[in-house]
Amino acid sequence: MSGAAQTIDARLEALLLQREIEAFYYLEAELLDDRRFEEWLDLLAEDIVYFMPLRRNVKYGQHSEHENTRQGLDAAWFDEGKHTLTQRVAQIATGIHWAEEPLSRVRHLVTNVQVREAEDTAGGARELDVKSRFLVYRNRVEEETDIFVGQRTDRLRQQDGAWKVARREILLDQSTLLAKNLTIFF
Repeated sequence: MSGAAQTIDARLEALLLQREIEAFYYLEAELLDDRRFEEWLDLLAEDIVYFMPLRRNVKYGQHSEHENTRQGLDAAWFDEGKHTLTQRVAQIATGIHWAEEPLSRVRHLVTNVQVREAEDTAGGARELDVKSRFLVYRNRVEEETDIFVGQRTDRLRQQDGAWKVARREILLDQSTLLAKNLTIFF
């Protein structure tokens, strides 16, 4: 095969992979929006790390070191694994979760998906590093409306022919959470 044909094949493969990952994120958003949380849990690896640090306002030049709290060392909005996420889903499913009675109406918008091969993979499984931007809209009761905007950095792992989220770091673009609760999933 000539160099030009290899280049075209590589570009086509990258384009197809990009589309596959975008479709994965659209499915995830649909499952969350439709409150199909048990099915959403199936998209998560058993060893998932689900982390959302607190964001701080810091002096110019100190962003990389001090803007975000650190996983396992500082307070965070979320620092969870599959077990805790499963418990949160089970709590909502009881119908008596005070912050989700009545249930929130939620829409997830995902954009700016950037796919890169992971440099260090676990056990030889194919893994990808993926960045995306999100806007999550939530409305509760008559007048509670929240908008969450930010970035996700994910590690996706291919298991048995399907993609799973092995790590998710969520960065909200606000340092003060204005919502009354944080019961939604990102």
